[in-house]
Amino acid sequence: MTHLPKHARVVIIGGGVIGCSVAYHLTKLGWTDVVLLERKQLTSGTTWHAAGLIAQLRATANMTKLAKYSQELYGSLEEETGVATGFKRVGSITVALTDERMEELKRSAAMASAFGVDIDEISPSEVGAKYSHLNLDGVVGGVFLDKDGQGDPANIALALAKGARMRGATIAERTKVTNISRTGRRVTGVDWVAEDGSHGHIACDMIVNCAGMWGHQVGRMAGVNVPLHACEHFYIVSEPIAGLSQLPVLRVPDECAYYKEDAGKLMLGAFEPVSKPWGMTGISEDFEFDQLPEDFDHFEPILEMAVNRMPMLGEAGIHTFFNGPESFTPDDAYHLGLAPEMDNVWVAAGFNSIGIQSAGGAGMALSQWMDTGEKPFDLGDVDISRMQQFQGNKHYLFERSKETLGLLYADHFPYRQKATARGVRRTPFHEHLKQNGAVFGELAGWERANWYAEDGQERDYKYSWKRQNWFENSAREGQNRLYTVP
Repeated sequence: MTHLPKHARVVIIGGGVIGCSVAYHLTKLGWTDVVLLERKQLTSGTTWHAAGLIAQLRATANMTKLAKYSQELYGSLEEETGVATGFKRVGSITVALTDERMEELKRSAAMASAFGVDIDEISPSEVGAKYSHLNLDGVVGGVFLDKDGQGDPANIALALAKGARMRGATIAERTKVTNISRTGRRVTGVDWVAEDGSHGHIACDMIVNCAGMWGHQVGRMAGVNVPLHACEHFYIVSEPIAGLSQLPVLRVPDECAYYKEDAGKLMLGAFEPVSKPWGMTGISEDFEFDQLPEDFDHFEPILEMAVNRMPMLGEAGIHTFFNGPESFTPDDAYHLGLAPEMDNVWVAAGFNSIGIQSAGGAGMALSQWMDTGEKPFDLGDVDISRMQQFQGNKHYLFERSKETLGLLYADHFPYRQKATARGVRRTPFHEHLKQNGAVFGELAGWERANWYAEDGQERDYKYSWKRQNWFENSAREGQNRLYTVP
């Protein structure tokens, strides 16, 4: 029979790498009254099939800070817990096939350097010297991070769980939360049932929703909005390749691909521009370490580019074709922090396929926030309070998630507008503005006129890191306003 405490300071729901990291970091701060409940087995949702890439370079300064912390933590975790994490600092290379992509990499490198991340801009020939198997046709340049790495995702989670247990946390597997009790704006406890038939109630001061692709459902149970949707995520693993030795992780975002060497085999993963949402009607009660059906036709365009870019991949057989679900949010940033609808419901979910590299930093930041009641630094990029209620709509999430997976490897241009699930909110003046040449952007679901096209001008953004196509339009609008003011 399963025996759990009657009271806890915090109940963490979900035993993937995120939940384990939150438990680990709370106990490092001296919290001992910590309970983590996992419906099946630790890591059995998404964590177990993650690629295990551990990168530091992110789109914003604070996300880079969090990713850098993860890399540093994983480097010492095995020594602390005795659990082999498979973490290796093999380095990583991201290559650009266009001048615009190279401009993005240069800007990201400058930002990362300011936060103490070791990063070098490298030429095509230097890319070739570090990754001799790569076809350099079209390569403009790249960046190299020597401390980036790769690891075993499941064992990283298990090491975090062991560290939490060592400091007093209770972690219960095969124990599902069936109900969350609430009084006003506060959660008062959770009901649980174990697979051995035992059940009970834990009164608690707060909960943390770390339920991954179940996060939306668990959020509803707790009276909060956690907008996310699962998508199919594909990768292949080759047969063993003779002479293949340790290599840096390689990303070719202009071809939607990443490559990882592991035990003499080559993994190719993809973030295709139009993805396949999954689980629209719910997730099976029995889901545990499950795979999704293969869809070679969907993956084939990525594979064709990859075989050209990495010729040895075309000569090797495919050992594994894998398809598994990952959760994605409407804006491609994860959800972290205190849910605005409740006073004691915290969230760490929706990690957009970067959960392993984000887990350490996210767990550290959230635990400090929970401990002191104050954010340790600016977390506006991921603060769940940025979400709107309408974004919890399942149809909206289904449509938006088709785009957000691919945006991970798209050019992250300034002012880039989402293309899917648009037109949610329109003012009474929308059609009038449209008739006068308005080109619309979106903010909090509202369609708003960002600039006005001239007669005959295409009403669309032409993105760039330099002056974009609306620059002169905006300048003329400002000048006209200036000159017509009485």
